[in-house]
Amino acid sequence: MAEAGAEAPQPQGPWASVDVGTVRVGIAATDPERRMAFPVETVPRNRDTVGRIATIVEDRGIVAVFVGLPLTLAGREGPSAEDARSLAGDLAQRLAVPVRLVDERLSTSSASAALRQAGRNARRQREVIDQAAAVVILETVLDGWNNGILGNLTEQVAQGES
Repeated sequence: MAEAGAEAPQPQGPWASVDVGTVRVGIAATDPERRMAFPVETVPRNRDTVGRIATIVEDRGIVAVFVGLPLTLAGREGPSAEDARSLAGDLAQRLAVPVRLVDERLSTSSASAALRQAGRNARRQREVIDQAAAVVILETVLDGWNNGILGNLTEQVAQGES
């Protein structure tokens, strides 16, 4: 996704992830020490989405935001990826913290399978699936950071890009 050795955000503090959907957006965050990811909120997708995410980022002292980029299994970008890039660009314009894209292929599938194993049927999953997918994205980010390859897994979103 990014060039080898690309720098990723390192300031102390919690990170957040965003799972972009057409109806809802899931938000997850880490603890300040970045040991674990947990669900935060499901935000309706409307004209206030970016503002609500910005409020969450500011209220929680988030120091970097990772937006899931839903590539196809072949690694290509389709309409959903374009939508995620657009939202990431809007966030980069609005936020004073780095915004990065991260490949999120299968995050919703993984989250759905975990919720099924926990006893949630498809109807009961709707209220939390986006948050669970955001947790999966953030766990991927944390694994990359812990293994020293985060810069290779993510792509910086330039301010003003949307």
